Amino acid sequence: MHDIRALRDDPASFDAALARRGLQPLSAGLLAMDEARRARILAAETAQAEQNRASKEVGAAKARGDEAEFERLRALVAEKKAEIARLTAEAAEEDARLAAALAVIPNLPLPEVPEGRDEADNVEIRRWGTPRTFDFAPREHFDIPAVKPGMDFETAAKLSGSRFVVLKGAVIRVHRALAQFMLDTHIADHGLTEVWTPVLVKEQAMFGTNQLPKFAEDSYQTTNGWWLIPTSEVTLTNMAAGEILDEAALPQRMTAHTQCFRSEAGSAGKDTTGMLRQHQFEKVEMVTLCTPQTALAEHDRMTRCAEAILERLGLPYRTIVLCTGDMGFGAQKTHDLEVWLPGQGRYREISSVSTCGTFQARRMNARYRPAGGGKPEYLATLNGSGLAVGRCLIAVLENGQQADGSVDLPAVLAPYLGGATRIAADGRLVGA
Repeated sequence: MHDIRALRDDPASFDAALARRGLQPLSAGLLAMDEARRARILAAETAQAEQNRASKEVGAAKARGDEAEFERLRALVAEKKAEIARLTAEAAEEDARLAAALAVIPNLPLPEVPEGRDEADNVEIRRWGTPRTFDFAPREHFDIPAVKPGMDFETAAKLSGSRFVVLKGAVIRVHRALAQFMLDTHIADHGLTEVWTPVLVKEQAMFGTNQLPKFAEDSYQTTNGWWLIPTSEVTLTNMAAGEILDEAALPQRMTAHTQCFRSEAGSAGKDTTGMLRQHQFEKVEMVTLCTPQTALAEHDRMTRCAEAILERLGLPYRTIVLCTGDMGFGAQKTHDLEVWLPGQGRYREISSVSTCGTFQARRMNARYRPAGGGKPEYLATLNGSGLAVGRCLIAVLENGQQADGSVDLPAVLAPYLGGATRIAADGRLVGA
């Protein structure tokens, strides 16, 4: 949510930042709503003062026996009471109209974010690892012989429809091992605190992390009003909603492994084969709550946490900074990590790490009390995948595939797999 006071102070900068996102100027309309709201509030306050004065004079008129003045003042009090009620209701309507307008305006990009229209204008900032050279044509994950016994799309379609998968045997064990490895690394080596959260949330929680109202069609809602989370960013960030944290307790760095749910609205025809784009999937999410002054340093730190997972798994990747036209709704700046998928012969997104500044904190009224005293200020919030478990599984399977149909697994997963280091061509987990 945007700060209307900041918009009043510098509407030109607000419109210029929106223009970088490809949006038309909006400040004039917003300020007109704000002025209408403030005018009604002022009028209500003026009417309240007049009512208060008349109320004091009513008793005096009655005491001195001035019946005509008494009746006039009593009528005036009643008139002002009705006027105050009307103006207060109108102010509330204007306030709701302004809030609704602000709620669908995206965050403003930081100055260093590259300008662009879409993903073609994103800027690569580094690469790690060299894609493996195969002496055979590498397959996509679902066509690898070792994987086929454990990746069942037909049964999933019978149960739930398209874009679901049933994982079995060695494949699900590797999937589970990846999630546990990610959590253990983030907790032990990166200093994140593990949190377990619900996957069903109230509407206000979805609003707080800007999934609502603009992106309602991308999520699932139950018949009794709960929403299924698209990522535990929703729950982890909203833990601070309505709270005032002490600055000494910041930063708060959290991680959670949860089921996630997305309707994938608008993605018809994209990645329909395999498990790259699913309605139900798992992620190990990272969320940081900190002061606005430390947010950019935390953004770089969180990016390194995600990169470290890929490096320990030996998966080649590249890190890009998203341009203004490709950045998410709530982000000020975003780093995407793209892992190399030899079956597709290209890099694909596996993590998105964003700093949101105070944008989400304003929506959920999440604040901190400065160490030096003074009134509470809004927190900065950050979120990032550390990583998307299913996509990481795809990368491990495709990068480790062998000519005989087996898959060599990263050594760091062996402790989670009873020492197994390979999926044989027939789908069994085996040792070296």
